[in-house]
Amino acid sequence: MTAARSAVLVIASGNPHKVAEIEAMLDLPRLEVRRQPDGLEIEETGDSYLANACLKATTVAQLTGQWALADDSGLEVDALDGRPGLYSARYAPTDHERIHRLLQELGDSLYRGGSFVSAMALADPQGQIVAEAEGVCRGRILRQPEGGGTGYDPIFHVREAGSTYGAMAYHLKSKLGSRGKAAREIAPALRRALSI
Repeated sequence: MTAARSAVLVIASGNPHKVAEIEAMLDLPRLEVRRQPDGLEIEETGDSYLANACLKATTVAQLTGQWALADDSGLEVDALDGRPGLYSARYAPTDHERIHRLLQELGDSLYRGGSFVSAMALADPQGQIVAEAEGVCRGRILRQPEGGGTGYDPIFHVREAGSTYGAMAYHLKSKLGSRGKAAREIAPALRRALSI
């Protein structure tokens, strides 16, 4: 008798850290997770995080002939009318410069609330979107970076965690973080779709 084959899911990202993080957040042991084909660059032309996630999931599913999951996320700062938002990754050339620009624009404002927002989309092997999810994590923007992490993580403080996004323990990031919330929301649909 042969063992049951694992279901295959391609995460629409070339970043191995991000792929591993999403795999852990989904917590589906019978799932064989792969990352998107090397060298693939998908232009994010959508007008929302969900539109970008759908675009990436559809493209990767059609290219690989497998189920595909994509996410898109950004930081929305209340006092900056939601900027950098969709342009979070393109706000400046490097993480350091992005943080510097954001803090400079925010200046001495006492109103430092903001949100990390993540959207996820699941596409079947033909590229049809079959499930969508969104997660939001509220926090405040510090006046200077604290701790490590990538992107805006060192300046985004989450009260419930008592730390910045970058310094947050993994289990807290999975529970409180926007990507963790989106992953939990989409996991039941993923289980049903892949019969796992």
